[in-house]
Amino acid sequence: MRISQRGLYALKALCHLAGRPDGEVVRVAEIAAAEGIPEKFLEGILVFLKNARIVASRRGRDGGYALRRPADGILLGEVIRLVDGPVAPFGDAKELALRVRTESRQPGLFEVFLDVRNAAAAILDHTTLADVLKRNRRLTAASRRRTAR
Repeated sequence: MRISQRGLYALKALCHLAGRPDGEVVRVAEIAAAEGIPEKFLEGILVFLKNARIVASRRGRDGGYALRRPADGILLGEVIRLVDGPVAPFGDAKELALRVRTESRQPGLFEVFLDVRNAAAAILDHTTLADVLKRNRRLTAASRRRTAR
């Protein structure tokens, strides 16, 4: 599985928004600076996510973006498929299952790819933005403890 730069930036921006109080609007420039994302590129990603009804926007001086749904209701797999397409090294699950049945010489290889796809999809389809924030807090706290020693 490979996530594009666009997909990674979309996830980083959504995690940034998820770290804010519900409904708080954040300016594009702030997200771009905090996450190290080119601002113009991020603008396009956020418009795409707005059209997909993942984020909402507000215009004007106090404008920006906010999550449209709670962070615990947005799955990583949903975002990745939206931005990058299927979560599989060679097409989607249906295509891989077909290759397992029709490959004459190495069907086992495609079965392994299908297993990898299914394992990755299971993780991504059960991990929310809120889960990522919890991991961030845990990893940051562990890093601080190591540094303090």
